Amino acid sequence: MTRPIVQALLAAALVATAPVPAGSHAFDPALLVLTEREPGTFDVVWRTSPTRLPPGPTVDDDPLVPLLPPQCRRVYPDDAPAAQAGEPVFWRVACGEAGLRGGALSLGDVDPGHTDVVVRIVWRDGPPFDGVLRSALRVLEVPVTPAAFGSSPWALARGYAALGIRHILEGVDHLLFVLGLFLLVEGGGALVRTITAFTVAHSVSLALATAGLLTLPAAPVEALIAASILLLARELVRPAGAPATLASRRPWAVAFAFGLLHGLGFAGALAEIGLPASHAAVALLAFNVGVEIGQLLFVSLLFLVAIPFGPVVHRTPALRGVPAYVMGVLAMAWVIERVQAFWSPYA
Repeated sequence: MTRPIVQALLAAALVATAPVPAGSHAFDPALLVLTEREPGTFDVVWRTSPTRLPPGPTVDDDPLVPLLPPQCRRVYPDDAPAAQAGEPVFWRVACGEAGLRGGALSLGDVDPGHTDVVVRIVWRDGPPFDGVLRSALRVLEVPVTPAAFGSSPWALARGYAALGIRHILEGVDHLLFVLGLFLLVEGGGALVRTITAFTVAHSVSLALATAGLLTLPAAPVEALIAASILLLARELVRPAGAPATLASRRPWAVAFAFGLLHGLGFAGALAEIGLPASHAAVALLAFNVGVEIGQLLFVSLLFLVAIPFGPVVHRTPALRGVPAYVMGVLAMAWVIERVQAFWSPYA
């Protein structure tokens, strides 16, 4: 049995047994928006993550629920609206003369599975209040005085940075592309330049897309991201002595080009969250910094894994192409899945 066949079989076995879903974007925070329609009365919009387990038949049965201050009572509708994972539900609450000022928003007692909740309060008489609830920080204090409206830039930055870290670490497709660059480029200096080019590119496209200057439909972007991984996997299995390609001669240029695509993917996730009007630049920068922190953590992990296993792979030629074949199989599955989404009414 030839070495490529052995590698392909090993890759297929790894993909079949690995707990990696075909849908690669598990990151999807919940969203809570409260809009003050008259003093003390708020319209509530609550959207859970579509990646969570299906909730109960009502909002009150959802294992992840927002808890408002005790003075708030539901005034419309009389019954809790039906809730479906990923679909927004609406109701209205009356919170008395004090409203939400000085109160606290929190999550239910049930473990939310480390889900983040982006919170936005739109006031009638002041700038909006924005914050992030996380499983580790389950209470968000609402300021009392008008001068304190809007969460502090530092607190907001920490929340959005955490969202960025979560997104990159749960974005299997983005991590596989970084893995491919790690395997493709030889030499520490060349690797630093290549990873830096990827970082600069997706930072630029993320900023442009968030500002509305660069927009593309989500489904083609996600399909092209999967295709970029497939092309990188193909580059990794080219035989020794084959004619040099652009990727082998200038990997930084390929990383930059594909980084623009991946930045649009990040922008799609950020669009789901939304940026606070009062500190949009801070939130955008923090989210991007979080993405970079997560990426550096992943690259550091790759270096740690390479130290003990590198010599083993070097002595066993059949293992060298396994990561590339795993990448290729997963990427091909994602390409098919995401091209099919072109005809989905929800794409």
